Amino acid sequence: MSCPRELREQAEHAFIGPYGLLSENSRGRLQPEEPCPLRTCFQRDIDRIIHSKAFRRLKHKTQVFLQPEGDHYRTRLTHTLEVSRLARTVARALALNEDLVEAMALGHDLGHTPFGHAGERALAQLHPGGFKHYEQSLRVVDVLERDGRGLNLCYETRMGILHHTHGAPDDTPEAVAVRLCDRIAYINHDLDDAIRAGILTEQDVPERIRRRCGERSSARLNSFIVDLVENSAGGELKMSDEMWETYLFFHEFMFSSVYYNPRAKGEESKVEGILGALYEHYVAHPEALPEDFSGIIEREGRERAACDYISGMTDSYAMEKYGELFIPFAWTVK
Repeated sequence: MSCPRELREQAEHAFIGPYGLLSENSRGRLQPEEPCPLRTCFQRDIDRIIHSKAFRRLKHKTQVFLQPEGDHYRTRLTHTLEVSRLARTVARALALNEDLVEAMALGHDLGHTPFGHAGERALAQLHPGGFKHYEQSLRVVDVLERDGRGLNLCYETRMGILHHTHGAPDDTPEAVAVRLCDRIAYINHDLDDAIRAGILTEQDVPERIRRRCGERSSARLNSFIVDLVENSAGGELKMSDEMWETYLFFHEFMFSSVYYNPRAKGEESKVEGILGALYEHYVAHPEALPEDFSGIIEREGRERAACDYISGMTDSYAMEKYGELFIPFAWTVK
């Protein structure tokens, strides 16, 4: 009698089209494992990512605005969930493997630093090997999670995580779906947050964007996703020429008006000071790193271990450690 996983793999032949990747055709894991009787290999990847410590930390990592006051600004976790939902919608509409898409989307930002891209730029300057969040995301799932054993994810999930920013010639359609939905998600929700923060008003949104995509955030998201689905065929995912030009214009508008806006990024110079001080301290005092990092120190050096530790911090934890190390405690005189 077939187990639930085998039944699911058989069912995939009916709802995954000719360009989607069947779970049974995965190239497998770095370390071979017995298949789960209940879940396909990609469903298993989803669970491993969701139960990881790095995934839980995303809720306290900044998306764009540093230390925003209010409950409705995006974090890395909410961004990740929005990308997952958009990519799953695209995958279902195009008969791709929805489980693989979800695993890639949930894992794509696990390597992001505290303080958003400001933290990434700071670590890139500090660490001799540079720093790229997509490479760190793969390192998290391959090396850092589960006390150095990694999550042992499937090859396709790992490559989707690694290539979610720039892509690669041999990407699966599922990986392309995640990459495009990541781009669509962040420009739209960052605009929404910028308006909420008072950085922009609805009237500041260029007429070209409002005319082609809509007046509201939900309408703009829908316009991009529908266009992507309607213009993808034969395993190639793409937007129409007009919508892709609109995306590029939208992207440039966000950089000039939000990402480099002094009001939105006024605190970023402090990020360099905080992470720079932490990095120098842990490189000079590797014994201050958690015991989990002793193996990395031995194999790859103290700089690599300090970079891994700091990049995994949440915004609040980075400031807490900075305060403990560099800000004197107040003396109480009785």
